[in-house]
Amino acid sequence: DPKKEFRTTAGGCAGMCVDLTLFPLDTIKTRLQSQQGFYKAGGFRGIYAGVPSAAVGSFPNAAAFFVTYECTKSLLGTGGAAAAAAPHAAPVTHMLAASLGEIVACLIRVPTEVVKQRTQACPSSSTYNTLLATLREEVCVLTIPFSLVQFPLWEYLKTLWSRRQGHTLYSWQSAVCGAFAGAVAAFVTTPLDVAKTRIMLAKAGSTTASGNIPLVLYEVWRSRGITGLFAGSVPRMTFISLGGFIFLGTYEKVRSTLL
Repeated sequence: DPKKEFRTTAGGCAGMCVDLTLFPLDTIKTRLQSQQGFYKAGGFRGIYAGVPSAAVGSFPNAAAFFVTYECTKSLLGTGGAAAAAAPHAAPVTHMLAASLGEIVACLIRVPTEVVKQRTQACPSSSTYNTLLATLREEVCVLTIPFSLVQFPLWEYLKTLWSRRQGHTLYSWQSAVCGAFAGAVAAFVTTPLDVAKTRIMLAKAGSTTASGNIPLVLYEVWRSRGITGLFAGSVPRMTFISLGGFIFLGTYEKVRSTLL
């Protein structure tokens, strides 16, 4: 199917663009959330630590997400007459499509994300050594809640803007919608991201490493209060807002060009 190949290429290109361009901001965010503290985790040193694992995983991860996302939308019918007949069903469809996309993408993302974050927080450790350690431990990644906020909001903003101007959005307009949706989703889900980072960086066998998210969030709140739960929210929002602009804008541009 040529369309599926176009989605794969567009999604992969978008993933590579955003991951490699904004990697330093992601490193700073990870170190701010680290249990050992920003400066002990490396501060501003080696902000490209972990970039090999990000580069390897970004293309197939993003491609897998968008192929699943678009195919699910097509199967459930979100365009044309179907959308006009049941406009209230569209957000649910987008949530389901985004969730399925994340589940498929997580098969690729989980190992590369853990290696990347552990190398970011421990710059002295090589990506190879971190990978060997990661393969021996269980991890927990919470990306579905983020997508449940971001993608329905992105689709809604695109629909709203498109109706007001009377024609399909340009790729830069889709990118603007993606930036706003990403910033909102990033702020709302920051506590979950803090928990995810703590779990990923925890030593094997510790209470945190067990992956009990409510317990991890409670420990963060008890030791650092509400500011601890939203640690790294500014770089996270900046990173994801810029990332949403590049990622979704690139995806729309490459897909429309290929089509």
